[in-house]
Amino acid sequence: MTGKPRGERHIGLLNGFAAYGMWGLVPLFWPLLKPAGAVEILAHRMVWSLVFVGAALLVLRRWAWAGELLRQPRKLGLVTVAAAVITVNWGLYIWSVNSGHVVEASLGYFINPLVTIAIGVLLLKERLRPVQWAAVATGCAAVVVLTVGYGRPPWISLALAFSFATYGLVKKKVNLGGVESLAAETAIQFLPALAFLMWLGAQGESTFAAEGAGHAALLASAGIVTALPLVCFGAAAIRIPLSTIGLLQYMTPVFQFLLGILYFHEEMPPERWAGFTLVWLALALLTWDALRTARRASRALTREISAPSATRTTGTDSAARKAESVSSGPDPVEAKP
Repeated sequence: MTGKPRGERHIGLLNGFAAYGMWGLVPLFWPLLKPAGAVEILAHRMVWSLVFVGAALLVLRRWAWAGELLRQPRKLGLVTVAAAVITVNWGLYIWSVNSGHVVEASLGYFINPLVTIAIGVLLLKERLRPVQWAAVATGCAAVVVLTVGYGRPPWISLALAFSFATYGLVKKKVNLGGVESLAAETAIQFLPALAFLMWLGAQGESTFAAEGAGHAALLASAGIVTALPLVCFGAAAIRIPLSTIGLLQYMTPVFQFLLGILYFHEEMPPERWAGFTLVWLALALLTWDALRTARRASRALTREISAPSATRTTGTDSAARKAESVSSGPDPVEAKP
């Protein structure tokens, strides 16, 4: 990745900022779709995302993956699980934004790296470094403080974090590109979503035609709002290092948090500030530890490359494995709120 020309890296950074910036500003979009309810918005998002992504794949002529996916039942099953989990995540996020819980929703994406690490320990039996343990412990303390602050567990944040972390775990096993993955998932979501919209129309409760052409256009544009950041993310992912993407991803919850306070004027009593501060401290520990470990792995790789040829192959493989195990947080996943 370091061999990329400067112009390519510049384009990658711009696309990364665009992708995470759009995901961070998306709370401004969902309220525009009222009076449609969260479930109706979710259904339109599923239907129009498939239309938009399908058109993009038709132009690019990238269909070979679909046939391969259909011939692999296990992989298709994992895509179905991913579609179900991201449906819960999308629906809860839309509801939380339109119900005045933008700050709590942003917390879900702040704590997502900590939840991802916890899943790695519990399900994948991964071993943590001491600083990672400290970060997880700090995150748990933050949840306790926020429970006191809210007068209840921050269930919106926890549900968003756990659903997105689970989605990331499944996506890692599926190993499809961002646009292809979204196409497969929305293809699975399409028929249930379309059936719900038709039922809603038959009941006379659909807002698609009842609220005018402007409202209908906004509902249809949910597909573009979903897919466009993915295009930018894909352009960034092939041009800049994963460590850079891992840092850029914090833009999304930061923007959401600032919108919740400055634009939607949500309350932030001292207990919530204390809880968020603990979360930010945990993330700072994770980032510092990841960057430190990455530098060590890079130095080890450099030493092995410059070592005598008799020991180079074995040492380089070992250093490369260490480098591959390092990231600045969870693997960035391409289907954001």
